[in-house]
Amino acid sequence: MPSSQREAGGASSLTAIEGGAGRALPGAGPAPVVLQVLPALESGGVERGTVDMAAALSRTGWTAIVASAGGPMVHEVERAGAQHVTLRLDAKTPLALHENAGLLTALMYDHKVDIIHARSRAPAWSALLAARRSRAHLVTTFHGTYGAGNAIKRFYNSVMTKGQRVIAISDFIAGHVRQTYGIDDERLVTIPRGIDTRIFNPAGVSAERIIQLAKAWRLTDGLTDGLPVVMLPGRLTRWKGQTVLIEALAKLGRRDLRGVLVGGDQGRQRYRQELERMVSERGLGDVVRIVDHCRDMAAAYMLADVVVSASTDPEAFGRVSVEAQAMGRPVVVTNHGATRETMLPGRTGWQVPPDDPAALAAALDQALALDEAARRQMAETARAHVEAHFGVELMQSRTMELYQDLLQSRLKGVA
Repeated sequence: MPSSQREAGGASSLTAIEGGAGRALPGAGPAPVVLQVLPALESGGVERGTVDMAAALSRTGWTAIVASAGGPMVHEVERAGAQHVTLRLDAKTPLALHENAGLLTALMYDHKVDIIHARSRAPAWSALLAARRSRAHLVTTFHGTYGAGNAIKRFYNSVMTKGQRVIAISDFIAGHVRQTYGIDDERLVTIPRGIDTRIFNPAGVSAERIIQLAKAWRLTDGLTDGLPVVMLPGRLTRWKGQTVLIEALAKLGRRDLRGVLVGGDQGRQRYRQELERMVSERGLGDVVRIVDHCRDMAAAYMLADVVVSASTDPEAFGRVSVEAQAMGRPVVVTNHGATRETMLPGRTGWQVPPDDPAALAAALDQALALDEAARRQMAETARAHVEAHFGVELMQSRTMELYQDLLQSRLKGVA
């Protein structure tokens, strides 16, 4: 039976819960075992980080296990050399959290897990109980701000502060964690997300891939060929700022360009229809394209002359800005959240206030006016910036160091 279909646990496996199990340590006995837990393997930054770490663990010779409710990215986990175990970790009821804690404990005893790494709140509650029972180390990663508007929500979110090490994916998130939850800096560490600069590399994208996308997005007809492209990648949800870009393009008043909104609506058909109405009402029907989710974003960025991240809410990391810079594209981003950390104002792009179409239009005007030499210099600076600070290898190595530090702390008798 494929590992993605295996169900973990069983009553017989739960009998040895409280006794504590032997732990593999660096240089002593079997290779360490790391279990990552998350709700599901659909798509997104949480899932991508899980796959990237599974690959790093396997490459290092450690044992990598991932538990989730499954999804289309299970095959990527397994291709990375990890074992996937199917558990309903997307369930949030107290009963489900308790049941999952038992199943995780059994799984951890069966595989002698040394570290359990929780990447989302519901699985983290189960992981916390399982770590205490099995005496494994607990690591948590804050992937967002997790709105804490009331005491109940704040308590639910607080599980992400219970790790012996708490990873924040940006300095913005680290500041939020300190301010909201009062966590001490000895346990909190910032490890930014990383992207694969081998995939996001202009030299690795063939002309055929670019042409295929251009045809699919109607960017190759006689009236469109050679026109500059302004691109906003991101799922169709209001806070990603698609309406702000449409308004900015209307204010820009140019017909000699194309605006492309790249992202699936994920069932938000009303919002997509609202965007289509905006485009029509502002006379941008021949300027703006709304296209679905793209599986080849490296090629997509090559079609763009400028890439926009117009999020009206702060981004926890801002992958679009980093990917676009890796592809040598100038970016225009809103100047809040973590996007301020991922680009160099004036050198790799522009920052504008959130929800400000006029400011966005002005920045786009500057970006589109770049001459070839300035564009080339900006591309070289952007690519070097990403390689130095946001490559996936750096994220993997820093996380592996954190794991090793935890295991060494047990050898030294410290928590």
